[in-house]
Amino acid sequence: MHQSGETVRFLIHLFNGRWFMVFASFLIMACAGATYLFGTYSKDIKSTLGYDQTTLNLLGFFKDLGANVGVMSGLIAEVTPTWFVLIIGSAMNFVGYFMIWLTVTGKVAKPKVWQMCLYICIGANSQNFANTGALVTCVKNFPESRGVMLGLLKGYVGLSGAIMTQLYFAIYGNDSKSLILLIAWLPAVVSLVFVYSIREKKVVRQRNELNVFYNFLYLSIFLALFLMAMNIAEKQVHFTKAAYTASATICCVLLFVPLTVAVKQEIEVWNMKKLPVEEPSEVKVENPKKELVQEDKEMKSCFLTVFNPPPRGEDYTILQALLSLDMIILFVATFCGLGSSLTAVDNLGQIGESLGYPNHTVSSFVSLVSIWNYFGRVFSGFVSEYLLAKYKLPRPLMMTFVLLLSCVGHLLIAFPVPGSVYIASILMGFSFGAQLPLLFAIISELFGLKYYSTLFNCGQLASPLGSYILNVRVTGMLYDREALKQLKARGLTRKDVKDLTCIGSQCYKLPFVILAAVTFFGALVSLVLALRTRKFYKGDIYKKFRESSESNSVLVSDSRKS
Repeated sequence: MHQSGETVRFLIHLFNGRWFMVFASFLIMACAGATYLFGTYSKDIKSTLGYDQTTLNLLGFFKDLGANVGVMSGLIAEVTPTWFVLIIGSAMNFVGYFMIWLTVTGKVAKPKVWQMCLYICIGANSQNFANTGALVTCVKNFPESRGVMLGLLKGYVGLSGAIMTQLYFAIYGNDSKSLILLIAWLPAVVSLVFVYSIREKKVVRQRNELNVFYNFLYLSIFLALFLMAMNIAEKQVHFTKAAYTASATICCVLLFVPLTVAVKQEIEVWNMKKLPVEEPSEVKVENPKKELVQEDKEMKSCFLTVFNPPPRGEDYTILQALLSLDMIILFVATFCGLGSSLTAVDNLGQIGESLGYPNHTVSSFVSLVSIWNYFGRVFSGFVSEYLLAKYKLPRPLMMTFVLLLSCVGHLLIAFPVPGSVYIASILMGFSFGAQLPLLFAIISELFGLKYYSTLFNCGQLASPLGSYILNVRVTGMLYDREALKQLKARGLTRKDVKDLTCIGSQCYKLPFVILAAVTFFGALVSLVLALRTRKFYKGDIYKKFRESSESNSVLVSDSRKS
């Protein structure tokens, strides 16, 4: 009886633990990247509803708008518990994508364009609620490991496209319309299952914390390599339904392997809690005058202090952060970098079509972007953290390097050679993925964690704006102009065809030259931010978090020593 009671108490401890919360966050993030699959099912929307490329790109813009305008989720998270944020996200995800599925399968009457834009915007916006609920909570629970934490979490988002592709092949076969149905129900269910596991915990730093994250990294890399191997195999060999089922089963097993790492860490914490701990003879008390000063500052109106921000790294108010020169520079770099990357990823299906690739190969491009998106995210998270700790290298400098790499990918689309789209997919996926953890980490480091739920969502606002201008107003219109030229050469008009399609390398040449130039400008802007913040990054930016965790610390030694 005593043993069973002990087991129940441990299970309660496990499900309430920080490490189990990390595992739950991995699964939520692994289903939170449905927007990256737009290139796979966008052709179904285009052909079923008879859209031209400009209209389809408008739909893509509202998808990006929903995915990146997460201010509402941030503000809701400031005043409500995390479980409420996740439930709202689940409901929005299901409603938005389920309505799109009903539309493309003809189960409801053809909606107006603005209604389709609303559906996809609602569905895409749900991922902000998952991000705010899981990602922000994890950063607050592991403040000294935020770079690697962000890299891992956003890495799983990057893999989600490839993961859901495997699942939809196994469940629905090669029916891309059913992929929309999978996107509707799967993320909603996963968020609901773990809705009470995601919450802020007391920060207690463990000695082996970084090693644990490296274990998570190795497992996620193995998952990514498996997905890449399946992507290559599916191009070379015809997969049966049974083969797809086996592949999806292995994928699910690999997704749950990190649970063993989480359980091992929670066992260590559980055992250390049972050890007798001496009460400290003295308790360090902060200077009461300092507390009074802080309280006095908080009592002042945020409008009076908006142009009198604290030093970098301290907690900015929302207005202080949004109106700071650092945030404006970061906004411009994000507009150029992520705006161009989103445009490239959204048009990947049509790029493959214009260059004569079959549908199955186009799906491979989307999977390649998803997988290398993952590698970009974990690389930028772990490597930027290492370079910061070892050499005090400013994180914005790494963003400069990433944007320069993105330029190469855009130029490979503008001037294609045999096989160049494969390389471009890898480069674009890697650079696209690498930008997000860098952006989120920079915001948390420069402006503090107090209003991070709102600020990191505000930081993404430049992305949909860049996507609208570069995707709808530039790429879509130039593509349609070229397609109309081809129609005219064949003696046809727009009314003679259902959907407007352009064939040939010239379809995307000029748009992607423009994207490369815009991205290069973004790289120069991020270099300016690196120069402005180099002195800040040379200091000990995590000192206050280290002192805070040490005051609560129950140091957990390596399991072999315990």
